[in-house]
Amino acid sequence: MTDRKLRVAVVFGGSGAEHAASCLSAGTVLSQLDADRFDVVPVGIAVDGAWVLAPAEPKALPVGAAAELALADGLVTTEPARVGDVLGAVDVVFPVLHGTYGEDGTIQGLLELAGIPYAGAGVLASAAAMDKEFGKKLLAAAGLPIGRYAVLRRGVPTVDEQTWERLGLPVSVRPARAAHRGGATRVTDRAELDDAIAAARLVDPKVIVESAVEGREIRCGVLEYPDGRVDSSLPAEIHDEFDTPAAHESDREFDIPAKLPDAVTTRIRELAVRAFTALDCQGFAHVDFVVGPDDTVIVHDLNTMPGFTAHSLYPKMWEITGVDYPTLLTTLVETAVARGSGLR
Repeated sequence: MTDRKLRVAVVFGGSGAEHAASCLSAGTVLSQLDADRFDVVPVGIAVDGAWVLAPAEPKALPVGAAAELALADGLVTTEPARVGDVLGAVDVVFPVLHGTYGEDGTIQGLLELAGIPYAGAGVLASAAAMDKEFGKKLLAAAGLPIGRYAVLRRGVPTVDEQTWERLGLPVSVRPARAAHRGGATRVTDRAELDDAIAAARLVDPKVIVESAVEGREIRCGVLEYPDGRVDSSLPAEIHDEFDTPAAHESDREFDIPAKLPDAVTTRIRELAVRAFTALDCQGFAHVDFVVGPDDTVIVHDLNTMPGFTAHSLYPKMWEITGVDYPTLLTTLVETAVARGSGLR
């Protein structure tokens, strides 16, 4: 055993649409990680895909292309060998990467190949949660309540009559593999369907069409501890249209904890842990639910890469539950180390 600090690489940015949100999350993570316990190394991925060493000052996190960043008077280095050396020398990686290549299992596979422990879900869970079709299949197979849906693969232009009758109106049309709600449309008239499908296919050729369950949007956080215990947070209620393309969490109104009957809160927290287990998640996730007027609970989605900004619901839910932000991050790092070291 050694008394040295754990070296933690916070990897953020990326070439996808969630680049800026990732940088914001990383800035908060960098400012909240316990400096007495961790030696933190920021590693950015520029919008052109180049990996760069970034400054520890959150306000100076890179948001441009690598060529532009290289002009920032030494704020970053774009030397690939040095970035590789840094990753090879850390104890654990904390990915703060939203969307494609960050929460779809891609970077997780890279870190697995390199033998580097990392926080959060593994390859399978990340890929399944990102692909809403397979996420729903796993949830249904585990006996969790989900809504009606249909999948339109490449070459299938629209839903057939039988499927349309099964789904009913309204429906939500969205890319099957996309972060958050980009490309999503709420359809209340069949005449709007083809345009909604076309909009979703600008993001992903595979589209999911879901019955829009009417009710309250509820979110619940899940956290795994180093000994393998999994717990869920007090839930939050989000007050905006569930099936519309949502703004960032900083623009949303919510209640934490959600004003629900105790029995419904208990059921949501139990289902959140079951959903986490059904997808074989690790570390952390949040689960979205719809609670109907009769208190029926439907599992809508599971997200393996929640936001970590000062406005994000995931850390806020845990703070209300009794786990402050620095303790939350420490738990995630220690869980990653425990998993990666073969202690479990």
